[in-house]
Amino acid sequence: MKLKSNPIMRTIQIALFALLGVVAVSSCKPQASAEAAPAQTTPAEVKIQPVKTMTLGYQSTAVSQEVTSTVLAMEETHLSPALSGRIRSVKVDVNDHVEKGQLLAEMDRTQLEQTRLQYNTLKTDLTRMDTLLQYGSVTQQTYDQMKAQVETTALVLENLEENTLLRAPYTGIITGKYYNDGELYSPTPNTAAGKAALLSMIQVNPVKLMVNLGENYLPDVKNGMEATITTDVYPGEKFTGRVFRIHPTVSSATRTFAVEVKVPNGEEKLVPGMFARVNLKLGDKDALLVPSLSVLQQSGTNQRYIMLHENGKARRVDVQVVRRLNDQLEIAAPGLKGGEELIFAGQSNLEDGMAVNVVVE
Repeated sequence: MKLKSNPIMRTIQIALFALLGVVAVSSCKPQASAEAAPAQTTPAEVKIQPVKTMTLGYQSTAVSQEVTSTVLAMEETHLSPALSGRIRSVKVDVNDHVEKGQLLAEMDRTQLEQTRLQYNTLKTDLTRMDTLLQYGSVTQQTYDQMKAQVETTALVLENLEENTLLRAPYTGIITGKYYNDGELYSPTPNTAAGKAALLSMIQVNPVKLMVNLGENYLPDVKNGMEATITTDVYPGEKFTGRVFRIHPTVSSATRTFAVEVKVPNGEEKLVPGMFARVNLKLGDKDALLVPSLSVLQQSGTNQRYIMLHENGKARRVDVQVVRRLNDQLEIAAPGLKGGEELIFAGQSNLEDGMAVNVVVE
């Protein structure tokens, strides 16, 4: 016998199932929230870089420039007679020290003695003619002609004496001897300088050094400025010299100009050809000096820059390095006037505009 379903019972069953579904959903919601809680994110905190700062300021500093150079003789002379002739005697040798006016070599004296005899004869005749002129025995014209002849012969005699007797023009050292006694001198080039010479000599007290400076130093260099010279041969010993000649032109190829420095050398320690370093003092100037570690270099370029602290943020400023002074650098930039706050520690990883925190010790 088949039973009919009761509509009231069916309605009750549907209501019970719906209630159980609501309860089940309600019991699951807290667990799902709990499980989803770790996935929730919070806004990221802004990282602030700690740094140390100092105040930029101009300082009065000594301006100097150190360059390498070579010691040169103050004077180098290649001695030779004006005319070719037989050499009677060479009285010195290489490395001999000679005094100014000392006789170094003597040429054949035949022509010199003949001219001296002629001069003495003419001078005697002129003296006699002077007496005759007083008594009217000779004319004034004849007397003037004789006098002119005496004066001309005197000049010839003087020239022959200079070229027959070669004397030292200054105190120095003989560096080259090219002929011996009895040889015939010929005025053909025979030296490394491409000049004809019987003897060569140099002046070594004082000596000089030639240095080349950048054209930007041209207004600063003056005659009389002091220079300090050091050498590898005498470590720890310093020699003092002074600028005595400034060349008037700038090389278009190197943008440098030449300066000559004179150095006393009484003990003759400085020898021509010796390597030397010249530190030239150019005066004082106001310079913007910063620790060398505070100047950074942009990767892959030669651009240098520093970081400044402004209102809690870092600001990059491109600079030019002028020179190095021990552990400091002189810098220059159009926008720097002094008084800015330079970041000198913690700046390596900074970028322009990054927030910073100044650490005060």
